[in-house]
Amino acid sequence: MTESTETIKAFVKDDFAVTLVCPSCGTTKTVSVASYKSKCHFIKVRCPCQTLFRVQLEFRRHYRKPVDLEGFFKSIKPTGMSGDVHIEDVSQGGVGFRTTNVHFLEKGHVLSLNFTLDDKHGTRLIKEVVVMSVDGDFIGCSFTEKQAYDKKLGFYLKG
Repeated sequence: MTESTETIKAFVKDDFAVTLVCPSCGTTKTVSVASYKSKCHFIKVRCPCQTLFRVQLEFRRHYRKPVDLEGFFKSIKPTGMSGDVHIEDVSQGGVGFRTTNVHFLEKGHVLSLNFTLDDKHGTRLIKEVVVMSVDGDFIGCSFTEKQAYDKKLGFYLKG
């Protein structure tokens, strides 16, 4: 039995089906992962070839584009917090960033996030976001409903 050290990201479809691909032999299998929706998003899979590998289940509705952008946040609710951030991924539905200083952000906080895209126009965006997850200095956010669709961001993500 071999064990792969890499973690494979698998995007879950609307019907909670995901296609798993063995990194060793390339065998594919589509399985339901509905039972993992509110639980663990990492699973270990054993292929018929005996390779054991780790899969990160990605339940997001929108593809997240890896980026390297600087930005700034200011808390709206509760008020009083602000700081510089390093944005690592962005999608039509939200962003993921790391804070550059100690923070006291928690799930449910509402922020104003100000950042500039690295497109040819240097498009500046100011988005209202809700903190959805906090993992140390990494913060995952969703755009609020009133900020959800942005044509400039849509063009950036397609490019």
